[in-house]
Amino acid sequence: METINTNPELFEKKADILKAISNPSRLCIVHSLYLNGVCNVSEMQNCLDKAQSTVSQHVSKLKAANIISGERKGKEIYYSLKNEEVKEIVAIFFKE
Repeated sequence: METINTNPELFEKKADILKAISNPSRLCIVHSLYLNGVCNVSEMQNCLDKAQSTVSQHVSKLKAANIISGERKGKEIYYSLKNEEVKEIVAIFFKE
């Protein structure tokens, strides 16, 4: 069994994931991506009822934590969940 003493990097990595999704807006983004597969910032903005700049900041934090990834299609970037552990967490949290 891993412990913080035997593998501190593992526990730091897991804590960073939880920190990234602990914000309600970021959790909502992750949940939306889990349900819909892909979204662009405009779709997220409508769902969250937040300014585009605010949504973009949350997206940046999720990207930095390697939770989501983006793919450019024309002028838009469409984001999707790439972290399997986060998908499992969302499924458990929302019983889906």
